Amino acid sequence: MTQQNRASFGSKLGLILATAGGAVGLGNVWRFPYMVGQNGGAAFIIIYLACILLLGIPCMVSEFIIGRHGASNAARAYTKLSGGSPWKWVGYMGVLTGFVITGYYAVVSGWCLQYIYASVVGELQGDPDFVTRYFNEFSSDAVRPVFWTVAILFVTHFVIIHGVRGGIERASKLLMPTLFVLLLVIVVAACLLPGAGKGIAFLFKPDFGKMNSGVFLGALGQSFYSLSIAMGCICTYASYFSRQTNLLKSALQVAVVDTLVAVLAGLMIFPAAFSVGVNPDSGPSLIFITLPNVFNVAFASMPLVGRAISLLFYALLSLAALTSLMSLHEVSTSFFYEELKISRKRGAIIVTVATSLIGAVCSLSLGAVGGLTVFGRSLFDVFDFVTGQIFLPVGGLLTCLFMGWYVPRNIIKDEFTNWGTLRGTFFGTYLFLIRFVCPLCILLIILHQFGLLKGIL
Repeated sequence: MTQQNRASFGSKLGLILATAGGAVGLGNVWRFPYMVGQNGGAAFIIIYLACILLLGIPCMVSEFIIGRHGASNAARAYTKLSGGSPWKWVGYMGVLTGFVITGYYAVVSGWCLQYIYASVVGELQGDPDFVTRYFNEFSSDAVRPVFWTVAILFVTHFVIIHGVRGGIERASKLLMPTLFVLLLVIVVAACLLPGAGKGIAFLFKPDFGKMNSGVFLGALGQSFYSLSIAMGCICTYASYFSRQTNLLKSALQVAVVDTLVAVLAGLMIFPAAFSVGVNPDSGPSLIFITLPNVFNVAFASMPLVGRAISLLFYALLSLAALTSLMSLHEVSTSFFYEELKISRKRGAIIVTVATSLIGAVCSLSLGAVGGLTVFGRSLFDVFDFVTGQIFLPVGGLLTCLFMGWYVPRNIIKDEFTNWGTLRGTFFGTYLFLIRFVCPLCILLIILHQFGLLKGIL
């Protein structure tokens, strides 16, 4: 399949919104704001932006180059660029990683749909103990979480079968602006609450006294994971880029959108939390336990407004989850229909059915069915650990080494400069970063995750 007859995005806006939608996910809401607040506020944001420039954007550009050059699914793109050498297995690792993540990520995405329903019917009204008990009982239920997992995967399936322009691009043009509107509405509502100024100060007041190696390593990790690097998503979407797409500019635009969503999420969460005297934590407990309590207390005098804000919040989360699932699903769908030489619809069916089974098993492992554990950890946690702590950083590291030291320089430069039509001012900088800086940064992330830098940095 050549660049000329391959499907492509119909507009620059659609390209950016789709790619940014793939990067924007639940992590933007439950991890980034917490890290900013706990690690120096605006000072952390400055370090994070530096890490985006040093690590995130060069890695994204690398995947853009691989995807556009290969004009095919991630596995085949790496195979083409590697000449069939063992480096091709990095592409297969990306496809496998995206496939597994689709399954367990759909579980948490499904929880968001349940909480939309709960917000509408008023099931989240109660004291903190009630909200905590509600989440624990729901997440360990044998039926409802599985139902919502399959439901959001089928919504994703519906988008994917309509192709790149009619499905992914069209949906992204609708979902991403809607996501921003919902974000802004909730931000305004949160910032108008009494005492909201403390939350804004917590988020943005620079505290350089908290700066240390741990904060830097945390920012490095966040810059890597927040842009969905090594999942196959960026590479797959880049295969639909035209020869005229400015890869560096596109990477910068995606990074800006992703960071903007994350910062706005902080402006949504911290003012509301501080208005009721709650110090938010991180992870699923933030959005499914802490924030429902915050909404209940903050809008206690206006319960209907509180329910409306809760509804908008979980609708926002569902949109963020859906845009990520679209990109993850497309990674596997493109692989199956291109490698098995079947229709896009059949490829999508394989992915939807298989990931629904993975999602169902992961959901049941959280308490509904005993024995679905490995070394005492639920299958959900095992899949999360293997993909997040091993596959993603290792895949990112190998991609940097592949692009920096194996792929011919002239091929990389042609793609970077659009075959000499762009100046390529930063090509030398990009090549230096991808050869030396990015591999070192990812290696530090790996060592930090496994606690191997304690006492050293």
